Amino acid sequence: MPNKPEEKIVAKNKKAYHDYFVLEEYEAGIELFGTEVKSLRASAVNLKDSWCRIKNGEIFAEGMHISPYEKGNIFNRDPMRAKRLLLHKREINKLFGLTKQQGYAIIPLYVYFVNGRAKLKIGLCKGKKLYDKREDAARRDAARDIERNLRPKE
Repeated sequence: MPNKPEEKIVAKNKKAYHDYFVLEEYEAGIELFGTEVKSLRASAVNLKDSWCRIKNGEIFAEGMHISPYEKGNIFNRDPMRAKRLLLHKREINKLFGLTKQQGYAIIPLYVYFVNGRAKLKIGLCKGKKLYDKREDAARRDAARDIERNLRPKE
């Protein structure tokens, strides 16, 4: 049997699931430099206020902060630079057409490694209204209460 690829999640964008409905997910490779990969392996990345932009038929992750590597000195890059994502052309064209609609955005969801290669899971998202966020919070709290009541007491 073939070996199952191992995933090591480095960082999650919890705010994305709070602020958006995730309609579709895509796996994209990230074009990084050596010191950025080392920082990524040390989990020195922040996806909180990041988004993706399509420009000239290419897709870029904007606002994704990868902290400079401590031992990188002159080889470190700008932590906030736009990182190019690697997707198939038909996927980029599909996302471009969908994001032209009102209220849709492409948001990075989490960064992980698969067999030593850095990947970014991006999602086609639609913004939530305040009442949607309240409903989700109420549903989450109810599920938490049920789980706590089902746990055996010591």
